[in-house]
Amino acid sequence: MILEMVRANGAVSLRELARVVQTSEVTVRRDVRALEAEGLLDRRHGGAVLPGGFTREAGFPQRAMAATAEKTAIAEVAAGLVRDGEAVVVGAGTTTQELARRLARVPGLTVVTNSLLVAQALAHANRVEVVMTGGTLRGSNYALVGSGAEQSLQGLRVSRAFLSGAGLTAERGLSTPNMLAASVDRALVRAAAEVIVLADHTKIGTDTMFQTVPPDQIDHLVTDQPSTESERGAAQLEALAERGVRISVAGGQGTAPGRVGPAAERPERADRAPERGDRAERADRGEPRAPERGADGPPQRRDLAVPGPRRVVGQVPGRR
Repeated sequence: MILEMVRANGAVSLRELARVVQTSEVTVRRDVRALEAEGLLDRRHGGAVLPGGFTREAGFPQRAMAATAEKTAIAEVAAGLVRDGEAVVVGAGTTTQELARRLARVPGLTVVTNSLLVAQALAHANRVEVVMTGGTLRGSNYALVGSGAEQSLQGLRVSRAFLSGAGLTAERGLSTPNMLAASVDRALVRAAAEVIVLADHTKIGTDTMFQTVPPDQIDHLVTDQPSTESERGAAQLEALAERGVRISVAGGQGTAPGRVGPAAERPERADRAPERGDRAERADRGEPRAPERGADGPPQRRDLAVPGPRRVVGQVPGRR
C-alpha cells in the first residue's frame, strides 16, 4: 500500500501514509525504511519519494495532491501578512497557488507573478491588479521562465516576495530541481524588500539541486506543524531560527510567541529598499506595531522566533 501511494503521487508524507493505512507514524516509518533498504523509494524529512536524488521533480498532479491540508493552512497564515494596497511578487508552486486564492480578498493589491496558476486564481478579483512576467512557458508547473521572465523583473521593487520550492534546509536555504525555475526565483527575490518562504513539513530538511534563496536572505518562513516524531524537522527549524529567520507555524493552538533558538541579527541586504518609512521609525522608538489584519482576518499563527532587531518593510513608493 505504501509503495503504491508513493508511485501514484511521487511524494507522500508520513502523516498521510499513516492516515490511509490506519496505523501509527512509527509503524509507517519502519516500513518506509525497509522499502528504502530495498531501493524502492527514498526517505525524505516527513515522508517518502520515488528514487531520483537531487534532480527528480514530481509532476504537477502529484505535487497538487501532496499535503493539501497543510498547504491550505500555510496559505491562510501567509495571506494575513499582506496589507491593503501593497505590491508583492508571488512565485510558482502549488502552495503559492493556494495563497493567491486568498489574496483575492485584499483590496488595492498588485501581484507580480510568473505563474499562470497564480494569475488564474486572481483573474476575477476586481480589486487586485495582476502583472505577468514574460518568458517561456514551462508546462510541468505552468510557470514562465527564461531570460524573458528575468528581464521583465529588472528594475522592479515590491514590498514582499512569496516563494515556495522543492526543499528547504538551514544549510542551503530554499532549492529546486530545475535550473530555469531557480533563476527566475532569484530574480523575484532581488525585486523584494522582504522574502517569505512557504514550505510544508515534507520540504523541511530536503535538499535539491539548485539553490534559489540562501538562508541569510529568508526573512520569514511559514510552515505547518512538524511531525511529533520528527527530531530532524525540529532541528532544522531551530537552525533556521538561529540564523535569524522568523518562523510561523500554521495550525497551532492559539498564538504563542517564543523562539526555537536565539534570533540572530542579520545585516541589511544591499539590494533591498533602504527607505524604511514611519513604521520603522516607530519601531526604533520602541512603539508597538499596529496589527496587520483585522479581527476578520485569517486564523492566528504561532511564531517560533521572537522578533529581535529587524528591518521593518515599508510600502512600495506611490502605493496605498
